[in-house]
Amino acid sequence: MKLFKLFMIFLFSANLLMAQTYSADVAGKCMVCHKEKSHGLYNQWYESAHARNNVTCINCHGAEQTEADAFLHEGAYIATLVTPKDCGTCHEKEAIQVSESYHATAAEILESEDAYLANVAGGHQVAITGCENCHGARVKIDKNSPNKLSRESWPNSGIGRINPDGSKGSCNACHTRHSFSVAQSRQPESCSKCHLGPDHPQKEVYEASKHGNTYYTHKDEMNLESQNWVVGRDYYTAPTCATCHISATDKQALSHDVGRRLHWTLRPPVSKYKENHISRRNNMKDVCRTCHGDVFVNGHFYQFDGLVNLYDEKFAKPATDIINMIREKGLREREADYSNDIDWIYWELWHHEGRRARHGAAMMGPDYTWWHGIYEVAHHFYLKFLPAAREYNDKEVNAYIDKLLEDPIHSWVNESNENLKEAIKSNELQKLYKEYFPKN
Repeated sequence: MKLFKLFMIFLFSANLLMAQTYSADVAGKCMVCHKEKSHGLYNQWYESAHARNNVTCINCHGAEQTEADAFLHEGAYIATLVTPKDCGTCHEKEAIQVSESYHATAAEILESEDAYLANVAGGHQVAITGCENCHGARVKIDKNSPNKLSRESWPNSGIGRINPDGSKGSCNACHTRHSFSVAQSRQPESCSKCHLGPDHPQKEVYEASKHGNTYYTHKDEMNLESQNWVVGRDYYTAPTCATCHISATDKQALSHDVGRRLHWTLRPPVSKYKENHISRRNNMKDVCRTCHGDVFVNGHFYQFDGLVNLYDEKFAKPATDIINMIREKGLREREADYSNDIDWIYWELWHHEGRRARHGAAMMGPDYTWWHGIYEVAHHFYLKFLPAAREYNDKEVNAYIDKLLEDPIHSWVNESNENLKEAIKSNELQKLYKEYFPKN
């Protein structure tokens, strides 16, 4: 029995040695060829942590013959696409966290109004090079392609990419290939490919905030290359996107679930609480308390929640009620969404200005809260949206608007300037808005 066990150990060791020799041979071929033909790619890898730990091309790109995107290349089956499932071979915990995160669902935009608008008002190419480039796409197989991937869906590094092996996501959306730098992923620029623009200007808000200002003026003090990167210990000058959303604190481990500290979903027309929103808010407060006291932290979220509630109650809910009434009654000249003026006005009201206001308040960007946010919401609501709704001359719609404008928070449009100035001076106008602040 002992001899049999010794024989099996010897056989296993011999097979392992042969596999290692084969892998080393294939790995050597990859490196020699790519060093010559794509030396930028090679040098990125050569200076990476992967190279320092003997992780070579074949370790990531090696594939089974049966995989949908596998093809024979220089004596080995490989796949161009490296998915979270592949990365999870070594980074198992991180791959699981990504699969459970909000990022992994980003390609669901393919079924949303955003993608509908891009496809019909723009065109399919817009959806591919615009929407899908950030959100991800379903990667299609083309058996006639040299690398089995359809040119319509590859290249694509969208954060919610749907891969042929069933996994969702793209690790290199944040850890750019082929250096996969941890220091890079800790910096706000890593997020700014996607989180910018008229509908989710987190990059611009961050840059305009005191957090961003402090980061950019003290970037060399951020200790970005540190193996551990615990806020308050390894660095304390300023937070980045990673600090607040995923990186470690004294009480929380690093997590690749980007939503675990988010209290609100600010994407839809009317804001929604996330599941377990209280614990998520407490997770975020834990980050804030590294540099701020309880009074400061609680005060910020009190003000932020007040703005979100104000936007929802004063503008988003009435506008949504009105547009739904008009659509359900079939009042629009053209049935297709976005083929009428009022559809575009409503869309920009919540999708652009409304989001900017909410994100501005969340990230302490006052210019985005007001001038790029609620200022434009109010302008579109009172001077574009309501007049466009009245043009349908529907009794029920007009009655709704008439009643709405009787509310003291809206009736200012029919008041004299002097009356309003007196109301502000006496604090009477401010009292009307107290109800939008959280009660606790």
